[in-house]
Amino acid sequence: MAAREAGGAVLGRSAEKLFSLSGLFAVYKPKGPTSAGVLNLLKERLLAEAGVQTNENKRNKVLKIGHGGTLDSAAAGVLVVGIGKGTKMLRTMLAGSKYTAIGLLGKATDTLDATGKVTEEKPYDQITKGDLENVLQKFIGDIMQVPPLYSALKKDGERLSTLMKRGEAVEAKPARPVRVYNLSLQQFQPPLFTLDVECGGGFYVRSLVSDIGKELSTCATMQELTRTKQGPFTLEEHALHEDKWTIDEIARSLEHCTSLLPAEPSHKKLKTEHPGETAVSCEDK
Repeated sequence: MAAREAGGAVLGRSAEKLFSLSGLFAVYKPKGPTSAGVLNLLKERLLAEAGVQTNENKRNKVLKIGHGGTLDSAAAGVLVVGIGKGTKMLRTMLAGSKYTAIGLLGKATDTLDATGKVTEEKPYDQITKGDLENVLQKFIGDIMQVPPLYSALKKDGERLSTLMKRGEAVEAKPARPVRVYNLSLQQFQPPLFTLDVECGGGFYVRSLVSDIGKELSTCATMQELTRTKQGPFTLEEHALHEDKWTIDEIARSLEHCTSLLPAEPSHKKLKTEHPGETAVSCEDK
């Protein structure tokens, strides 16, 4: 007997296969679009391939799909996606992420990255590679971090970044505990420096770069950010580029990625939520 969708229409083979998909896989998010925008495009492509007609408002109800941690629009990298029952696994199986970040010494911006307005400039010529490597040691382990004002943290149900863009006064959120597993300097070509960062949930690499600048008695802002790993999913091995966003490719990826996941869901949360605000797992604003 042919399967039917919610509206009662008979589904074709492609649609049946699409709606039977369940689990976690990863896609590549380029610079530019938001993570939500990437997810919407993915849904649109899959539903179109399956021949399922739906408007934008009903797309979420027709195909159950979500991602495991927002990447800022200016960032690129691996974005883990849950489909079907996999959406319930996103918060329990993705603890820890890895990033490659490029920082710029001598300039600070209001967003703590290259998209913002320059708010301060300081000399940096005195800083050596050894100075930077020594300072990095202070940011490894369990540390306290103040989230950026331009972020997805919420106040009274609205993102702080939205309030900031409207010109409303926003108070900085209090420092909160975050964890850095590994932090190393990969390249130092003043004023630029490149970091490899492995961290837990709720961590902002933008804040890290800014804090490093302050520790060096100058200022710094993040120029580029790439998420190279999220949970067990790596950018090189698992992230599907846009030309691979097909039902068959995702089915193969789901089968391949099953071996990456533990048999029993971990109870360790990806993030810590406080009353009245939402913490994201990575860069987001």
